[in-house]
Amino acid sequence: MILTSLALVLLAVLGAPLFAIIGAGALLGFSRTGVDLTAVPIEIFGIAETPILLAIPLFTFAGFVLSESRAAARLVRLSAALIGWLPGGLAMVAVATCSLFTAFTGGSGVTIIAIGALLFPALVQAGYSERFTLGLVTSSGSLGLLFAPSLPLIIYGIIAEVSIDSLFLAGIVPGVLIMLALAAFCLWRNRENRRPMAEFSWQEVGGAIRESIWELPLPVVVLGGIYSGYFAVSEAAAVTVVYVLVVELLIYREVSWRRLPAIVRDSMVLVGGILLILGISLASTNYMIDAEVPQQLIELVTRYITDQTSFLLLLIAFLLLIGCILHIFSALVLVVPLMLPVAAKYGVDPIHLGIIFVATMELGYLLPPIGLNLYISSYRFNKPVLEVCLATLPFILILFAAVLLITFIPALSLALLPN
Repeated sequence: MILTSLALVLLAVLGAPLFAIIGAGALLGFSRTGVDLTAVPIEIFGIAETPILLAIPLFTFAGFVLSESRAAARLVRLSAALIGWLPGGLAMVAVATCSLFTAFTGGSGVTIIAIGALLFPALVQAGYSERFTLGLVTSSGSLGLLFAPSLPLIIYGIIAEVSIDSLFLAGIVPGVLIMLALAAFCLWRNRENRRPMAEFSWQEVGGAIRESIWELPLPVVVLGGIYSGYFAVSEAAAVTVVYVLVVELLIYREVSWRRLPAIVRDSMVLVGGILLILGISLASTNYMIDAEVPQQLIELVTRYITDQTSFLLLLIAFLLLIGCILHIFSALVLVVPLMLPVAAKYGVDPIHLGIIFVATMELGYLLPPIGLNLYISSYRFNKPVLEVCLATLPFILILFAAVLLITFIPALSLALLPN
């Protein structure tokens, strides 16, 4: 068994697909206990019965369509017209636009590539240092995954069997806190040189609003519908897809009909990977439950950790490490089933735990030396990885402080939830 486990680890290091490693582990575990191996495909097909799962392909497809259009450029222009005239306003534009774009596209790497190309030269031209600009754009790509329609929160809700609507509500205050912390740091860091990018102009505001008039209702309708309870998450996803297709294909006509099949293919390849990992991980989770792995983990942790504070510190350190190594979707399906019973032992609310998971693992994308977003930014801006690491370090410290506040002040996550 030890040799088999080492072989699976070696295959993972060599680049074998994660779902294959998880599936092989589940099959080997079930075979050793005499369980019928049909349990694995049953779990994979059984996941299709989860109604909320419909939201994942719909939101992913809508995000891919938006990233193919000029929505990012319109969002930057509108934000710049509204707050770019303030001292340090362009830095706040970067924080706000990256947060909103990441929330809808579901990927921080996409944000760095799509919006970073627009903001990087503008920030440098406005007088911000190149190192500060590089760190800001790289870090801002990690914002927004606590806001609806966050795919990681949807996946966490499915795995943890908690209300996704409650998770979306719980993410509002922590998400705003992270944005404000980063914006405040940007203003303080550039207090000696905060030249606005342009004078305030009602004409420019009006022009920016007219240019993006069809996309402005999207967050209001979708987020308002979810937060108010008028839409279920899957219904909001369907509304989002229809609205985005009408706006980008028929009104703006920036995405051609001939391009649409390729967008569908690319987005569904990502969705297929997520669903396959999720289905196989559920089979693996069932094996771990049968083998009493969670109970053994609880006994191991409680032997050395005696209070909630120590557990949360250990959890943050573990999630930061996992966030460096694994994609957030893979990390969720692997870690959540194991951590839920342990967290419950220490009195951590599962909704609060979900916010901690997403916020901390997204921060892991920025940690040197192997944080994924560091390499995306290095490739996009043609900068050495070491330079990106050094530029991002001050922002990592600010984001880490925000994660600590979110972790140790549960009220930030739970304040908006109905009693």
